[in-house]
Amino acid sequence: MSTITFDTLKFVDRLEKAGATRELATAMAEAQKESLSEVMDAQLATKSDVAKLESRFIAVDSKMVSIENRLEAMELRLTIKLGAFLAVFAGIIIAALKAF
Repeated sequence: MSTITFDTLKFVDRLEKAGATRELATAMAEAQKESLSEVMDAQLATKSDVAKLESRFIAVDSKMVSIENRLEAMELRLTIKLGAFLAVFAGIIIAALKAF
């Protein structure tokens, strides 16, 4: 939960100088303070929120690197298998041509 610094006394003094009664100015100051607190809690990220996101991004990034490494290894194995298949197939074709 975020906290907000709001000078209610200064706010009340300004409203009183503008002609508002003390009671009205106090009520408005409390309402303003509550609404600012609600906005802070609902919409703004704290340093802790940012730190959590950064740690999640780091974790996701490391998983992506791991996946990339595994895909590269699989690609290499597939290339080797495909090369072996082509060599065997070429041998079969050559043997069939010699037989006829």
